[in-house]
Amino acid sequence: MGLLDILLGRTKAVAPDLDQLFALPSAAVTLEAAAGFTPTGQGAVCFATVEGAAFEQTHREVQALLDADSDRTGPPVRLTQDDYGYSWLVSARSPDELPLLVNDLHAVNTSMEANGFGPQLLCSLVSFEKRGQDTERALALVYLYKRGTFYPLCTLPGRHRRDNALELQTAALLENDLRVEKDKARWFPLWDAPGL
Repeated sequence: MGLLDILLGRTKAVAPDLDQLFALPSAAVTLEAAAGFTPTGQGAVCFATVEGAAFEQTHREVQALLDADSDRTGPPVRLTQDDYGYSWLVSARSPDELPLLVNDLHAVNTSMEANGFGPQLLCSLVSFEKRGQDTERALALVYLYKRGTFYPLCTLPGRHRRDNALELQTAALLENDLRVEKDKARWFPLWDAPGL
């Protein structure tokens, strides 16, 4: 970054660091011990859909790679599209197989990046839940690919409602485990995201 960039207030973009995903199992231990949230075994990678044979081939390779896992206890990896036209590759594992789920998400991101589709990657998420006598809460830890950071997404029952207070508490709780996104304007709601 040069002097002109500093004077004009431009900042250098943060490079994606997919190895940050491997911090999720440690964060899950903290999340369970301090807040009672446990993994659901669901995770997903979101990317902008691109037309073309090369993209379709990469898609098939990634899906075949993950579906070939002989240890998979959940349903096969599935591809869905949301109401906004984004694609989601959803992986399901047993709730106690969070490290394997993280490996799945890392493999998807790495394969797409290696095949030149890094710019289409948007985010990855891992979902958690908290069950009580009368309540059920959903939470996702979302990894922003282009920022290399995480943020918590806490949804409430009903249509398009968030628990902002719990999101802030969760972010503070996980600061030592994950690189938490400081710009809260980037804590996107991801309504109806698969795997959440």
